Amino acid sequence: MKLLKLLPILVLVCCMVGCNPPAGELVGAVKDSQFQEAHPYGMVFIRKGSFLMGPNSQSAVFSQDDNNIMATVHAFWMDESEITNNEYRQFVNWVRDSIAYRYLIEEMGEDSEYALQSEYEVDEDVMPRINWKSKIPWEDRFVPDDPTAEALSPMFYAEGRGALRTTRLHYDYSWMNIDEVKKNANRFDITTGTYPEGATVRVDTFWVENGAILSKTIERPLREPKDAVTNTIISVYPDTMVWSRDFQFSYNDPLLHGYFWMPGYAEYPVVGVTWEQANAFCHWRTSFLKDVGGLMTNAYRLPTEAEWEYAARGGRKMAMYPWGDKYARDAEGCFLANFKPYRGSYYDDMGVSTMAVKQFYPNDFGLYDMAGNVAEWTASAYSAIANVSVHDMNPSYSYNARKDDPDILKRKVVKGGSWKDVSYYLQCGVRTYEYQYESRSYIGFRCVRSYIGN
Repeated sequence: MKLLKLLPILVLVCCMVGCNPPAGELVGAVKDSQFQEAHPYGMVFIRKGSFLMGPNSQSAVFSQDDNNIMATVHAFWMDESEITNNEYRQFVNWVRDSIAYRYLIEEMGEDSEYALQSEYEVDEDVMPRINWKSKIPWEDRFVPDDPTAEALSPMFYAEGRGALRTTRLHYDYSWMNIDEVKKNANRFDITTGTYPEGATVRVDTFWVENGAILSKTIERPLREPKDAVTNTIISVYPDTMVWSRDFQFSYNDPLLHGYFWMPGYAEYPVVGVTWEQANAFCHWRTSFLKDVGGLMTNAYRLPTEAEWEYAARGGRKMAMYPWGDKYARDAEGCFLANFKPYRGSYYDDMGVSTMAVKQFYPNDFGLYDMAGNVAEWTASAYSAIANVSVHDMNPSYSYNARKDDPDILKRKVVKGGSWKDVSYYLQCGVRTYEYQYESRSYIGFRCVRSYIGN
């Protein structure tokens, strides 16, 4: 009996010794390695898994991209619906405000309320950080001879008293061109700590001249990682003219004039956004989260084609549509997505063009509108035989097209089908493409974020 009473005490002593290893032992750099990633707001967790990637049936155009492969993807987070006008406007407003603050700091001085004061000496050539808590006096731009009006006038027509110059809303950011660094000719030598003699990278450089964004592709020596960094300047305002340009001899002027900014369309998916603008949004979303929340997370990005297709299938390896059935109607004859059911009859699914997001049931992962409403950009480059060359683990066929590359290298995979498409294009495995610099009234996007861990 005494022995039984001593056993719990011995176990406790052993645990205490185990929790406090002797000095000099290998304990790791991080004391508390228990990390649990917070659930991102508005996103759905997509568990890791495998699926048959590719179309379930013969292509409508008998193309070569009918090859199927069994693929596996890691876990990730995905927006539960497409990015809406309201969400994209947060990005546009942030860009607008940041430009206004810069103008105010230049006009009022670095010691004004619009700049964050620092006790440390800063580089005179670097603009001080913005004080986002200060209010931008938009109403003062109507006051004649006011310094604020002078500062903000370049952002508006009619000497600062007219409408906002949306073409001046530029987002400037930098990113590492991994494609250039990973070339065999540029392989880093860990024994010498240098890149090969004569190693070079081809990157784009952007600048603004007279309000217009200009760019060119340059080649420079690769001596350290920062040489592979490329800067990008993107005009962020959506192309509202897509509603008129995409459909000739069709009256869509109300959508042209109000789709993006009218409150009634706030929860509709944003359209008229290029692949390049979608990437800029992802970069801003990552920076915004880290600046405001200070969180260390993986970056927001566009999904690869494999991730998008796996998420659309909702865990069903052979699902033809996101809802799992092989038909676009339910048992009661109701359509299950916003698409073009019949010739000239768009309204039979209750939507004429785009609809507000989340109007139909989600798939088994909890994702809305993975078929119909608007098609979606992916991060993947388009090739008719991509499935033949990609790896079966996290398949990704990508190419960072430069400005001087031919258009055939600027094609990006578009998935999901849209409100103007027939049901064939709504299938999970069907793929189409669009050029990365094009914007359409039927293409939107959603973001993903890689899960930390496995």
